[in-house]
Amino acid sequence: MSLNVDNCNRCGKVYIKNTYGICGNCIKSIDLQYEKCLKYLREYRSCSINELSEATEVSVSQITKFIREGRISIKGNANMSYDCEVCGTQIREHTMCEPCRSRLAKETNQMREDETRKKIQEVQSNKATYNIRDRLNDRL
Repeated sequence: MSLNVDNCNRCGKVYIKNTYGICGNCIKSIDLQYEKCLKYLREYRSCSINELSEATEVSVSQITKFIREGRISIKGNANMSYDCEVCGTQIREHTMCEPCRSRLAKETNQMREDETRKKIQEVQSNKATYNIRDRLNDRL
């Protein structure tokens, strides 16, 4: 029989497991941060993510999470953007900028092609080995 408890990923306290991976107090704290952000954005629609962070004392990373979760929409705010997770370029959607996504896709395709070439070479190498063995067996 195991206990259904864990340590909160945010504050480290023991809590009854839930789908968020954090304790009830941290959930409330994040919800309060979200409300602060919404309230500020209602008054200052053209603020940047750094201005929002400074005014509400909510970290840029938490605001970025709200945006990625769809809790905060930046469609109507031309000044709001966040960092690409790879290069740090300012973006308004997804987790990576277009050049980083293109480079990742290109590298992934290249790896697939390399693996395919390697498999073909192995098959051809095995065929050549069998042909040599067959010829040796025929002579004996």
